[in-house]
Amino acid sequence: MLHFCGRATATAALLLLGVFASAARADDDDRAMRVAWKDNYLTISGPDLPGREMTTLYLEAYCRPGAAGRKWQQTTIGHTPRLISAAADGHSLVLECTLKDGVKVRHEIRAGVDEVEFRLTATNPTDRPSQAQWAQPCIRVDAFSGRDKKSYLEKCFIFLDGKLSRMPTRDWATKAIYTPGQVWCPRGVNRADVNPRPLSDAVPDNGLIGCFSADEKMMMAVAFEPYQELFQGIAACIHSDFRIDGLAPGQTKKIYGKIYIVRTDVEALLKRYRKDFPQQATTERH
Repeated sequence: MLHFCGRATATAALLLLGVFASAARADDDDRAMRVAWKDNYLTISGPDLPGREMTTLYLEAYCRPGAAGRKWQQTTIGHTPRLISAAADGHSLVLECTLKDGVKVRHEIRAGVDEVEFRLTATNPTDRPSQAQWAQPCIRVDAFSGRDKKSYLEKCFIFLDGKLSRMPTRDWATKAIYTPGQVWCPRGVNRADVNPRPLSDAVPDNGLIGCFSADEKMMMAVAFEPYQELFQGIAACIHSDFRIDGLAPGQTKKIYGKIYIVRTDVEALLKRYRKDFPQQATTERH
């Protein structure tokens, strides 16, 4: 009898745990953000997202090397994006970009409760090398920061000298082919191969660039691995522009990215970043 009661109690406990787990998953589904894509814009929305929606020009451009020293029209490689699939619950979607040189880039995008994950696969199916060096997801943070393009700068940040640094940062550059704006080039990237906007002498500590919400209770940040540059633009936007670094005939490369939308806790953000981007975090400590 005692043995029977123990089995019954264990079974009931397992059933109860299953109920709790299902309820937790349902709660996560309710709180999870949604992603949608139309007319080259990715929209992130969610109940806990300041401003309710965040739009990203996805993608603004694919770029050739040598961008810093010439007109922008000579740098961009034309591309045609298309939506391959979108989950009915809005939690994920798949895009494909076809570049004019034949390269194809598949974008798998998935939304969670406090992050959006990007898994990209770039493939060159042609018999010619591709000059596709890097690309630009242009994240608009006006709604998130509660500021317009003239006043949002002080809400934005990167990491310099071992700490979070608000913009304008030290070594703020003012001269370039196009102004204003600001570019930061990481170690290992040719400074001639970045946006033709003012290029800071300061080298970022890591691949994160972000922004605080209007009330400063939340922060968003974005990182890609590998990345070409961090960029503060002129459309109330911030960029972590991912690197492709060219593709030989038949070559395939993987790229990974995340947008974090979290409660303001700088150390917690850095801890997650180092876990999600271990190779990048390790490289940038040296």
